[in-house]
Amino acid sequence: MKARKMLILLVLLLASVSVMAGCSGSGSDKKEGAAKLETVTIMYPGERSDRMDEFLKNEFAEKMATDLGLKVEVTFVPWAQYWEQKDIMMAANEPIDLYWDGLPDLSTIVNKKQAMVLDDLIEKYGQDMLKVLPKEQLQGATIDGKIYGIPSAYAPSSAMYQLVTVRQDILEAVGMSDIKTADDLKEFATKAKAKFPQMKGPADIVFKPLTRYFADEQYNWIAVEDLVVFGEDSKKAYSYYETDAFQKVAKFNREMYKAGLYTEDLTIKYNERDSRMQTGLYLWVEGSVGKEMEISNAIKANAPDARLKTYLLAEDKPRYITAAGGEVLGIPVKAPNPEGAMKFINWIYKSKENYLFALYGVEGKDYEMVDGRINKLTPSEFFYEWMFRNQNYQLFAPDVAQESIDKYKSWDDQAVRSASIGFRFNNEKVKSIETALKEVAGKDMAAIRSGFLDFDKEYPKAIQKLKKAGIDEYVAEIQRQLDEFMASK
Repeated sequence: MKARKMLILLVLLLASVSVMAGCSGSGSDKKEGAAKLETVTIMYPGERSDRMDEFLKNEFAEKMATDLGLKVEVTFVPWAQYWEQKDIMMAANEPIDLYWDGLPDLSTIVNKKQAMVLDDLIEKYGQDMLKVLPKEQLQGATIDGKIYGIPSAYAPSSAMYQLVTVRQDILEAVGMSDIKTADDLKEFATKAKAKFPQMKGPADIVFKPLTRYFADEQYNWIAVEDLVVFGEDSKKAYSYYETDAFQKVAKFNREMYKAGLYTEDLTIKYNERDSRMQTGLYLWVEGSVGKEMEISNAIKANAPDARLKTYLLAEDKPRYITAAGGEVLGIPVKAPNPEGAMKFINWIYKSKENYLFALYGVEGKDYEMVDGRINKLTPSEFFYEWMFRNQNYQLFAPDVAQESIDKYKSWDDQAVRSASIGFRFNNEKVKSIETALKEVAGKDMAAIRSGFLDFDKEYPKAIQKLKKAGIDEYVAEIQRQLDEFMASK
């Protein structure tokens, strides 16, 4: 009897050990499952703020794991090094699944194998995105009928890059009310320098707004390094640096530089123009529709009384819609996890809740809703609003005047669609020429454009270099493709 009781106790003990072992194994399995999250690596321009770092490690990481089974790693690269580092990292097959770049460079990106065809990925994983991003928007990143990227910023876009965002508070403080001409900009900079010596002048040479002002025919840019423009009236391609408009821009900027109104940084650190503006110490920067709404909070963090306003020079000239946004999100050909990258993009656009979370953080902690407006409680940047902007979800800050919102929403009502919309130059036949032209543009033309070098002395030399590098053949190839494109429409 005693032996039987001992046997029963032994069986019960073994059973309990087995159950405990099973429970332990279950917990281990959960941990192992959590460790098996798929990784998506995003290459991202700019600096990582403390709050963004905390957000990515905590609330965002939890959301990605729960909703998508993903671990999203964001590799930040300073603006000044972004494009160079992008090329280096991709050439070295670094694990990059998603990155941002400019739509005018799409053919170069594709030919460098930096962008894969996305049609199948969109079909499988991007259906929620398509509910708020029209297919005509995706056509802006299409070459030979295949989609190679997701154009960002689905919003009013006419006169893209042709506007100037200025410190309106300082403009009024020096006795001016608005900006209409290039001479107005010069007058503003001159008066601000005298009255506010602590200010550092313009943050940007705004050569595209100035080109709009000085050009007899409106242009839009259709090749890398701003090499070639499309004439909206003539429907022809032109070497931008040989146009009369460019020469007028360069001469104007030379006078600005000689007058001490431009700093050397505008040439040497051109890509840092937005960062300069956000310090609160500069007068203007190249704008876009709604630019003042994008950067207002960042500037006010350093200059609380700052007020911004965006102007279109030569307002009477036509405004053209030239592209589906100016930027594009790309997935490299050798991306380790292209499916995860598309799932992430789709997740952002799936709902307003996701969109606000990614771009503004946690409600109640990073932002609050006030009468249908979004009030940021922290100056920290999350994922850039302009990079994922979508007019179906877009919100405005409480201090944005309703007049500005109405103007923004109706901005494209009177715009003209460019005949070049959807055109993407394929540089395959002229890649070596393009490389040589980019070197001349970067080393010679950029400095002339910003007024850093004497125009009369250096411009003829730079044009000779451009000719030697093959600009005429390059433009001819673009024109050939343009003619085919427009004939097929």
